[in-house]
Amino acid sequence: MIRLLLMCFVLCVVSGSSKPTEKKSRVHEEEPLSHLEHDDDKNHDYDHEAFLGEDQAKAFDQLTPEESQRRLGIIVDKMDSNTDGFVSEEELKDWIKKAQTKHIYDNVEHQWKDFDLNHDDVISWEEYKNVTYGSYLEEPQADSAFNYSHMMAREERRFRVADRNGDLSADKQEFAAFLHPEEHEYMKDSVVQETMEDIDTNGDGFIDLKEYIGDMHTSEEGEEEPEWMESERQQFSELRDKNKDGKMDREETLDWILPSDNEHTEAKHLLEEADANQDQRLTKSEILNKYDLFVGSQITDFGYALHDEF
Repeated sequence: MIRLLLMCFVLCVVSGSSKPTEKKSRVHEEEPLSHLEHDDDKNHDYDHEAFLGEDQAKAFDQLTPEESQRRLGIIVDKMDSNTDGFVSEEELKDWIKKAQTKHIYDNVEHQWKDFDLNHDDVISWEEYKNVTYGSYLEEPQADSAFNYSHMMAREERRFRVADRNGDLSADKQEFAAFLHPEEHEYMKDSVVQETMEDIDTNGDGFIDLKEYIGDMHTSEEGEEEPEWMESERQQFSELRDKNKDGKMDREETLDWILPSDNEHTEAKHLLEEADANQDQRLTKSEILNKYDLFVGSQITDFGYALHDEF
């Protein structure tokens, strides 16, 4: 199914006087475990990124099969949190969540130096605003087709919610919540609010079918409707609109944009694929025998070193 909903929170930092990107700053949906296609008939690249995180998956691709299996063995020992010699579905889910969280905080770390201008280990709203909206603040373009002031107000509101101690400065955890609100429980109301503001065009506090479809696709006059739209209409009526009143309220919208079972679904998939004796748990041997499902390996000579933990 083609999904045209994209995660549109984009930070465009060029210099200390940068211009914000001309895109909505909302988060439509939870960041996927991988942006790659999940098709095991072609490859296991999606599973590699879900299991390892994007950066580590790329690093494993540069290893020999032998080194890849050795390092996977180290990971298996870490996944077995209760040290019973098996990896359960819950332990798999916890590991996948950990890998995704690490990817998020690596992203925060990468961007930190661009915003912490005075190097005091916190990012103030003023620092963020001046870096992101510097050129607009210097020369407000009243006739601009894009409303930067609206975007800035929205981001300030989200920043204040992420700022749990109310000092208008964000430490790394608070900045992660600002950049990735979909990953933090206390930010979910903000994600829903932004989504409702963008999609609820008639302002009635709900998302009806017309608004739901209209956010994904705007048909030109005489244009043939894409086939996937009928599938989305069916999903709206059967899955999204849980109380069958013809529209999505805030709770139903939250279930749509922030599903809670991504890690569970992937853990279940990996378990089913690798569980040779069908006992609903994985031994180290079962995982290593299916190492190509969990991790990648594309070269014949060792050529890339990961972190010291390996």
